[in-house]
Amino acid sequence: MLLPVIMAGGTGSRLWPLSRELYPKQFICLHGQNSMLQETVNRLAGIEVRAPMVICNEEHRFLVAEQLRQINKLSHNIILEPVGRNTAPAIALAALNAVEQGDDPILLVLAADHIIDDKAAFHRAIATATAYAEQGNLVTFGIVPAGPETGYGYIHRGDKVNEQNEAPHKVQRFVEKPNLATAQQYIQSGEYYWNSGMFMFRAKRYLQELEKFRPDILEACRRAMANVQEGNDFINIDKDDFIACPDESIDYAVMEQTDAAVVVPLDAGWSDVGSWSALWEVNDKDSQGNSLKGDTFLHNTKNCYINTDDQLVAAIGVEDLVIVNTKDAVLVARRDQVQDVKRVVEFLKNECRSEYRRHRETYWPWGRCDLVVQTERFNVNRITVKPGEAFQLQMHYHRTEHWVILSGTAEVNIQDKTILLTENQSTFIPIGHPHTLKNPGKIPLELLEIQSGSYLGDDDLIIITEQFGRK
Repeated sequence: MLLPVIMAGGTGSRLWPLSRELYPKQFICLHGQNSMLQETVNRLAGIEVRAPMVICNEEHRFLVAEQLRQINKLSHNIILEPVGRNTAPAIALAALNAVEQGDDPILLVLAADHIIDDKAAFHRAIATATAYAEQGNLVTFGIVPAGPETGYGYIHRGDKVNEQNEAPHKVQRFVEKPNLATAQQYIQSGEYYWNSGMFMFRAKRYLQELEKFRPDILEACRRAMANVQEGNDFINIDKDDFIACPDESIDYAVMEQTDAAVVVPLDAGWSDVGSWSALWEVNDKDSQGNSLKGDTFLHNTKNCYINTDDQLVAAIGVEDLVIVNTKDAVLVARRDQVQDVKRVVEFLKNECRSEYRRHRETYWPWGRCDLVVQTERFNVNRITVKPGEAFQLQMHYHRTEHWVILSGTAEVNIQDKTILLTENQSTFIPIGHPHTLKNPGKIPLELLEIQSGSYLGDDDLIIITEQFGRK
């Protein structure tokens, strides 16, 4: 069976304000009923595959674990990168992990943030690719272009591998993102595909080619995997060794160098959702060309993309706009200028503002936390704890906390004293007192947390025990 390797390590900014550094687009529901990561996994239903191996940033570990748990695909299958080192090292980690027990599976390398509408065509391309990967080829999937796109790299195909009708082509070369005139020439020639960033090959075959062309990358990855720290659902690699690994894409490190690269065409309604305008193009629209999500009112409005979390957005007499409303930021832009969203993120990052990095609402293994009020001397959080879940045992040196139960039941432990609290009851946690909270019930626990003190930073959190086997 194939082993899907899903790369979920991006922290892209092109879909701000929905996408943030700590909550990037692959974990958001943008197209379909689930997050993009979950859609990527579910898209494989109907093919004989193993449980997917997901590679992600260490900061996203709880998001990935929870989203895989929700679709029953969590099985000690998450590799954590302490730092990002691009796709060639990431795939090497997955390949090394796969062959550790003497196995040599065919890896199907996918990105977690792509849209593919025609699942049947996708499955047919995978079936074609599998036959050639079994023969030792390194297969990439080339997207049949819909037009002269300047935002993608291209693959120039060469001769057919053999005379069969469905046979793929050898890869003649990979080319960078072209200007418009060059892209038009590519389309007219009929010899170019968009570079999808999806691949298929045997694990050992990829490692052989990586050792041939970039032994420094392979050696760094081997050292990083030599002393793997395994804790429940995560494979934690050595940070110091992986930091020393060169930052390189699989295209540069292997695919442009090997003589075993072949390209299988894919015409399946693919998009990498690289901008708000791209998302508008692939989503369903009303009779006026508007793509809508959330509570909206429109009058004389055409060809707009509107996405709102929980507030009503009313649009009157406007056209060709992107309007995105979250709990802490609003984006209004012309659809033909959304490429400049990155300027907003650069400004926020330079000003050290939290809106580039995190949402007002954050997600944790035990549930979620919505920062309702933030001041210099006190914060108010609305917290939801899932049934059976608990805070890690912790303490604070600079702040007190007051918990007020809104609904459900809380089992609270403060300095070895345990109490049960229900609706309209509360408790107080003094500075320096170890404490934890658990939801022993069958329904979500909702509470208000009032933090008060001279310093309210996230680093005033002393973890005594943490979930997922980490200390």
